[in-house]
Amino acid sequence: MGLFNRRPKLPAADRPPLGPDERVLAWAAAGDGTGNGVLVATNRGLWLPGDERLGWHELLKAVWSGRELTVTPAENVAERDGYLVVADADPKTYLLLDPGDLPHQVRARVTRSVAYTQHHRLPTGAGRIAARRVPGVDGLTWTVRYDPGTPADDAEVVAETDRLVAAARAATAPADV
Repeated sequence: MGLFNRRPKLPAADRPPLGPDERVLAWAAAGDGTGNGVLVATNRGLWLPGDERLGWHELLKAVWSGRELTVTPAENVAERDGYLVVADADPKTYLLLDPGDLPHQVRARVTRSVAYTQHHRLPTGAGRIAARRVPGVDGLTWTVRYDPGTPADDAEVVAETDRLVAAARAATAPADV
C-alpha cells in the first residue's frame, strides 16, 4: 500500500472502549458522515455505533452491497446440553461512503470464526450446526440455527439435533485429547 493510500487513524473521540489485548483492524464512518457513528472492526469483534460490540462468533451473516454493510446477529433462543439454539436477530444496516478495509475485515473475521458448519435434515424441517471460535476462549462454541418452520421444541427434532451435535463434536475433537 502506498503512502497516499493509507487511511487516517481512528479519531480518539470515535474509539470504542476496547478490552485488554483488543486492537483496531479497520473502521468506517456510518451514514452520511454527519455524526451517525463509526463501525470499528477489532480482533475481538465489530463495534457498532453506541459502543455495542458483537463478537465475530455472534454474527450469523454479513453482507456488503458496495455501499451498505448489513450484519445479522445471533439471538440466543435456548441453551441445551453442549450447544445453543440461535435465530436471526434483526439485521442492522449501515451506509459506508468511505468503507476502507472494514467490509473485507468483517468478512474475513466472520469466516475465520467458523470451525465447522453443516446443514442437516431433521425429522421435521432442517437446521445448521456450527462450531465457532470465540476470541479468548479455548475450544469451540456450538450452535444450531433451525430453518424457518422447523419445530425447535419437538421431542424428535431435539433428540436428533442432540445426536447430530454430539457426532459433530466427536468428529472435530482433537485426536490427542
